[in-house]
Amino acid sequence: MTTTSNIFIAGASRGVGLEIAKCLIQQQLKVKALLRTQASRAELEAIGIKVVLGDALNVGDVERAILTNEPIYAVISTIGGLPKDGERADYIGNKNLIDAAVKAGVQKFILVSSIGSGNSVVALPPQVLQTLGPVLVEKEKAEQHLIKSGLTYTIIRPGGLVSEPATGNGVLTEEPRISGSIHRADVAQLVCRCLNSDRANNKVFSAVDRNMLFGQPEFGEFSLD
Repeated sequence: MTTTSNIFIAGASRGVGLEIAKCLIQQQLKVKALLRTQASRAELEAIGIKVVLGDALNVGDVERAILTNEPIYAVISTIGGLPKDGERADYIGNKNLIDAAVKAGVQKFILVSSIGSGNSVVALPPQVLQTLGPVLVEKEKAEQHLIKSGLTYTIIRPGGLVSEPATGNGVLTEEPRISGSIHRADVAQLVCRCLNSDRANNKVFSAVDRNMLFGQPEFGEFSLD
């Protein structure tokens, strides 16, 4: 990957997605963001991000954004919904992004999911699963669609998200029983490191702050170097 590589991000209007967009720009990469509304357009364009308007739930919008004359090296998606939302983007939106990435010959797809999805369901207590269950089902469907797509992928499942500056203590592990919290800015740093690491290819990780674990489980930290 070079500084002329195009990185496409969905979910950059806020939260982890916005932190990832900032991190990519700091690495002097060319970044294009798919936004559903104009709300954060000026903020993103001010830091050098190319904005394209469209809804991830609309196949046509997604294909127009990704299937262009400028080849896209990687797609990063942080899109998702809340339990109260109607049609959630967690599966359908991500499926549209994944399918378009396949058509475009994208070299890497990074999906930011959530602890509790897939085999990490064992990490969450029953009352949390009761609340988040429908969302986690959709996230797992998106993960499985990506794994079966043939794309080179990395799936990152963060724990509880905190909106404060990065601590530098964010870690990745392949241990699905791990649970804890992590700052959004630290998730972004881990995503950007995975983008540059072949060791992260075709891996599924949980992401937590090593100082913000729930309980004190033994686990191995995954090295991207």
